[in-house]
Amino acid sequence: MGQLSIYKKLLKHFGKQYWWPAESEFEVIVGAMLTQQSTWRNVEKAIVNLKRERLLTPKAIAQASVPELQKCVRPTGFYRQKARRLRDFARYLERKYNGKLELLFSKPVKDTRDELLSLDGIGPETADSILLYAGGKLIFPIDAYTKRVYERLGLAEGHYSELQKFFHYNLPRDLVVYKEMHALIVELAKDYCSKNKPLCGECPLREQCSFERRFINM
Repeated sequence: MGQLSIYKKLLKHFGKQYWWPAESEFEVIVGAMLTQQSTWRNVEKAIVNLKRERLLTPKAIAQASVPELQKCVRPTGFYRQKARRLRDFARYLERKYNGKLELLFSKPVKDTRDELLSLDGIGPETADSILLYAGGKLIFPIDAYTKRVYERLGLAEGHYSELQKFFHYNLPRDLVVYKEMHALIVELAKDYCSKNKPLCGECPLREQCSFERRFINM
């Protein structure tokens, strides 16, 4: 089954996800950094806290104290580390780009990606999420959900870069498709393709997946 067929089937089942939910590109970046080792529900709590304290701009976070930020992002866990990393990123953005994300994203994708990866707390998944959802770049993030689903489907496996190439080669070069496909896979993994107790019999991709048979025989 081709990638476009999977996309259409998931879209029909779940509907449009309109991901990433945010009011600004900077909010997308904050969310991407906070969601590491956390649930989106807890990230939303942290975003609400930051908005309440008027700390959701590069300048505001750059000027905030670490304890202020820790209090806001505490629901996401590892809040001391995350507060420091958020402030470091905001200060970097202010210092190098005068807080303007359009300048960061104006460079070639590889250059921007390498720059993001050089910053503390930003790995490949976070960098690619930032590039796709905040920068509008055609790059597909590979998270644990995507890896799990596609290994079970028997369609792709391997290291991060190998999985990413699979999506880049097999998906239409369309920003909307990239965003929706990533969000739909996450929804599938959360609702059906869980790590320990997958609901294979109810999964919308059950006809294309043999994992249930392998799972039962384990």
